Amino acid sequence: MSAESEQLRRWDRELVWHAFTQMSEYEPLLIERAEGCTLVDVDGREYLDGVSSLWCNVHGHRHPRLDAALVEQMRQVAHVTSLGMSNPTTVRFAKRLVDITPAGLDHVFFSSDGSSAIEVALKMAYQYWHQRDDPRPDKTKYVAFGNAYHGDTMGSVSVGGVMRFHEMFASLLFDVVRAPSPDQYRLPPGRSEESACADYLQDLETLLQQHSGQVAALIIEPLMQGAAGMVKHPAGFLSGVRELTRRHDVLMIADEVAVGFGRTGRMFACEHERVAPDLMCLAKGISGGYLPMSATLATTEIWNAFLGTYAESKTLFHGHTYGGNPLAAAVGLASLEVFDDERVLEKLVPKIERLGQHLARIGQHPHVGDVRQCGLMAGIELVQDRETKEAYPWEEQRGKQVCELAIRDGVWVRPLANVVVVMPPLSVTLEELDRICLAIEAGIAQVCP
Repeated sequence: MSAESEQLRRWDRELVWHAFTQMSEYEPLLIERAEGCTLVDVDGREYLDGVSSLWCNVHGHRHPRLDAALVEQMRQVAHVTSLGMSNPTTVRFAKRLVDITPAGLDHVFFSSDGSSAIEVALKMAYQYWHQRDDPRPDKTKYVAFGNAYHGDTMGSVSVGGVMRFHEMFASLLFDVVRAPSPDQYRLPPGRSEESACADYLQDLETLLQQHSGQVAALIIEPLMQGAAGMVKHPAGFLSGVRELTRRHDVLMIADEVAVGFGRTGRMFACEHERVAPDLMCLAKGISGGYLPMSATLATTEIWNAFLGTYAESKTLFHGHTYGGNPLAAAVGLASLEVFDDERVLEKLVPKIERLGQHLARIGQHPHVGDVRQCGLMAGIELVQDRETKEAYPWEEQRGKQVCELAIRDGVWVRPLANVVVVMPPLSVTLEELDRICLAIEAGIAQVCP
């Protein structure tokens, strides 16, 4: 360890305030460079990136086409505001997003991160009901699911449901109609996996009936609730939710921040059940993991409610300095070209199968309660008692211990409490997948003997 790297570690520990990190316990890990799925720290040690740099890296680090797109855009213009003007690259990217997202999402509002994309959707939904041709000003509530995670700004925290993240700010948040998380592993008493989908949909319909005429929008993470611990929804639940929102005249917001851009095996999770929401939020993989960017896509019906003269004040008064940044848009366009030219989704099939094989084996461990997979994203839940599903006390940080052991084996993964997350870049090779899963398995064997 050089004197310079030790100095950087000290500054990192004392000056940089890291997200979701107890700084009194933080041990610096400084990544200096990366290539493909490999991260290299300041001392030259290598680690496989098993969580896609927090779920955003898509095609691996330093992909030559993404690098080239970024350099080419820098030769033209690095930043153009979206307030009152635009640039060709961002316009082309908006057109591509409209082309590839579910039908009807024909208008794109750019912002800077997933939380912001959610804030925009919440505001759009609220304002839509006030400004459409036949206003419904009583529709001011939102329906969200238990253990949902939609970001860290106040609106996104309000619709979120992970108590450990949010309870400190409870007095600052607006009330939300909370539907139960459609969890197939920890089912309510008296319910079975076979009836889970129908039962959860009945719960939701009951809530919509109780709040009839008051709900502006429902927000959902399609197929997989990420920060909840990779909670996988029953098959048919998403399409059932879409049917209920239509029946009860409620807008549907699809939060595809984590599950979009190939993570589930298709470009967007909504495609699995042929769902077209009223609003869709995108971020993380939107720029291939290169630059901060997000987008909220809306239908023409919603768009039209905001049209009028300036004096009518129907404008969406919301904006971000870097919203629609041309550098991020250029990399986003290049990323979509890579999806097509390198047949990324087609090549995911054997990788998804290989991950499933590893999970099936790991799932036999006596302290692995459940393994959950959707495409190339997965969670391995550790439990004290497999039969009763009794969880380890979260203070014991069993998931964190497993990840720390994996790091020693040269694999970088992160936990969600007692759930070890596997979400490598889509470009991961079969051999790299093997290394990631074997390192996690070895860690579990030591932490949960």
